[in-house]
Amino acid sequence: MKVAIAQINPIIADIEGNKKKILDYIKKAEGNGADLIIFPELATIGYPPMDLLENTKLVRDNLNSLKDIAQYCKDINSTVVVGYIDFDYDNPPMLYNSAAVISRGEIIFRQNKTLLPGYDVFDEYRYFSPATEWGVFELKGIKIGITICEDIWAALSKDNSRFLDLRGYRLDPVKILKDKGADLIINISASPYIKGKRQIRMEMLRNISRELNLSIIYVNQVGGNDSLVFDGNSFCVNQKGELYRHAKGFGEDLLVFDHNIGNELNSEVDDIDDIINALILGLRDYMGKSGFKKAVLGLSGGIDSALTAVIACKAIGPENVFGITMPSVYSSSGSVNDSYALAKNLAMRIETIAIADLFEQFKRDLKAIFGDLPEDVTEENIQARIRGVLLMSVSNKTGAMLLSTGNKSEVATGYCTLYGDMCGGLAVISDVPKTLVYKIAERINKDAGFDLIPRAIIEKAPSAELRPGQKDQDSLPPYEILDGIIELYIEQKLSLEEIVAAGYERETVAYTLRLINMNEYKRFQAAPGIKVTSKAFGIGRRIPLVKRYNP
Repeated sequence: MKVAIAQINPIIADIEGNKKKILDYIKKAEGNGADLIIFPELATIGYPPMDLLENTKLVRDNLNSLKDIAQYCKDINSTVVVGYIDFDYDNPPMLYNSAAVISRGEIIFRQNKTLLPGYDVFDEYRYFSPATEWGVFELKGIKIGITICEDIWAALSKDNSRFLDLRGYRLDPVKILKDKGADLIINISASPYIKGKRQIRMEMLRNISRELNLSIIYVNQVGGNDSLVFDGNSFCVNQKGELYRHAKGFGEDLLVFDHNIGNELNSEVDDIDDIINALILGLRDYMGKSGFKKAVLGLSGGIDSALTAVIACKAIGPENVFGITMPSVYSSSGSVNDSYALAKNLAMRIETIAIADLFEQFKRDLKAIFGDLPEDVTEENIQARIRGVLLMSVSNKTGAMLLSTGNKSEVATGYCTLYGDMCGGLAVISDVPKTLVYKIAERINKDAGFDLIPRAIIEKAPSAELRPGQKDQDSLPPYEILDGIIELYIEQKLSLEEIVAAGYERETVAYTLRLINMNEYKRFQAAPGIKVTSKAFGIGRRIPLVKRYNP
């Protein structure tokens, strides 16, 4: 049996556009002799559609699209598996996350999703009803069962279950289908990328295949949708648990192959490389699917804005990226020079707008209200907000999207200014801790073969340069310590006592947790970011703004 994995990048709610892409891939795969063509979860509508599913017309359009796809398949020999939203006309508004099997113009089999995730970024019980029936279909003498994304994760170990924030499941759809005689399990997915997940996913499916003596074909969506990046990386394992086919990571792919035939492939994963690709794809699709072609950002001479600029240039091309350096009286000459060196290396446009005169004018205008009150963080924030106004003005005038450049360590602790450096349409690295920013920068330079990000930017002490001699470590613990605490508290959900028991000083932990908790209001107003860790700030972490909580 010849199989085609159609790893596509749909646009949410673009029913016509997604249908056209599905038909194009069917035509190509059928032309390559595919007996079975498999598309990802919710291929007709894109994932996650969220509350758009409350629009009955959209759901009906998705069903009409499926009918059109079936009609197209009337005159071809290939059998097609496609993810879509099913609607229970007898029990409206019951919806199902479903897979249809199409052959010769007819839908010959349907399978609804069983396990509906309700953790982190997922909220499927809000929209869908779970499967209550399971079955298999036969093709070329092979009995095939279909699972949808979460359905395969029931087998995950307890240790990794905590890592991915999964809940325990009483049902295991894979075992149910095995008991019904399945030889091959197809899993259609829209599984978003996070660091470390790809390796866990592969090992889990290899273990399942060995334990149950099953072949598994895993087909994942690819592309960026809002803060989520779907990494693709579809693959196949045989009954021995050997990885014998692997589609592209972070790109569309059509992989046509003979089922269960092929040499075992290397399954090693490079997390840093994956994170870079996730950020690039996330930015490219966020802009492209929103209709933006150009980006603008502030270049401070620091590593965060430098990394953001590199990602932007790789995502949309340096000719479409505009950097602005905005020195104040507290900015070092090196900050401006380093920004220009970076821009030269990237072949991107850069301009300078000095803000010293604007800052002095603000202070003069506020003198009548402030009187003789001493300067404090207010004046620091004024500088950040002047820069925010300038950048937003350029964005408005040119139609370029403003990129916010703050990292996860800053966003976690509130070491950023509302309506200042937090301005932007997308916070590209807001889920990347500062220590990881440095590792990514070093990898980028290694891959480039020279210091694409100037060495001076990497080696200088981090500073907001909003007051004389300011350094980040004047206000924050060393980033090696800070990032460790943030990971334990945000990602692993440990308490203060548990973090102290892990080896961190109580005073430092208490201070860090207080910063995290008191700055929820800032994050509530922040631009969306690209999720690359197991727990990002955003839709997957819902914390009240007004609370009394002692961690």
